[in-house]
Amino acid sequence: QVQLVESGGGLVQPGGSLRLSCAVSGSHLSINSMGWNRQAPGTERDLVAVLTSEGTTNYTDSVKGRFTLSRDNAKNTVYLQMNNLKPEDTDVYHCNANLLFGKGVIALWGSGTQVTVSS
Repeated sequence: QVQLVESGGGLVQPGGSLRLSCAVSGSHLSINSMGWNRQAPGTERDLVAVLTSEGTTNYTDSVKGRFTLSRDNAKNTVYLQMNNLKPEDTDVYHCNANLLFGKGVIALWGSGTQVTVSS
């Protein structure tokens, strides 16, 4: 079964750091793009950071300079290093991977990991 395995959420004080991990499990398909989104209750899911098919990394403005998205190709895993966390970063973070399948893509979503920034 193809799935995304997420880890690394938790509770941290403002100014602290967390690292989220997301691995593609059970698939040998190539990854077109992969990244993280976040969602608060009752709101839409918003992009945080993504590694695109062109090899670039895009970040939402509010996390630029604080978050870093990286990828380990051998492990089919992406890491989101989050530094200088702020209370407004509190959300459920969902991993997303788009896998190449024939001439199309298969979109996968993780179940989400809670990040809480609070003193």
